[in-house]
Amino acid sequence: QVHVAESGGGLVQAGGSLRLSCVVAGRTYSSDAGGWFRQAPGKEREFIGSISRSSGSTKYADSVKGRFTITRDNANDMVYLQMNSLKPEDTAVYYCAAGRRWLHTAESDYVNWGQGPQVTVST
Repeated sequence: QVHVAESGGGLVQAGGSLRLSCVVAGRTYSSDAGGWFRQAPGKEREFIGSISRSSGSTKYADSVKGRFTITRDNANDMVYLQMNSLKPEDTAVYYCAAGRRWLHTAESDYVNWGQGPQVTVST
């Protein structure tokens, strides 16, 4: 059993920053990937980035590359999403998920999901 839960989120002005935290705990030996997805109103859930919890290697969607950074703290079973230079179009529910391989970007590749905090970016 793998437990995934996010914290953080909220309201921020355009150009601001926000950090989301995610605990990935339990039987995580087969869940090397910590992935982040988001779902904006009226849109499908999309992949925004992932990290290998063992190597620290990362992958990002073009829409967030250079603005968002994913890191991990294995000692505390944590994965973080640092979001800078936020734009109104970043408004969405953000999900953390655990999966086998960090290079995978499809929802179906991630087995365990958190509830998803809301992030709202105002103009």
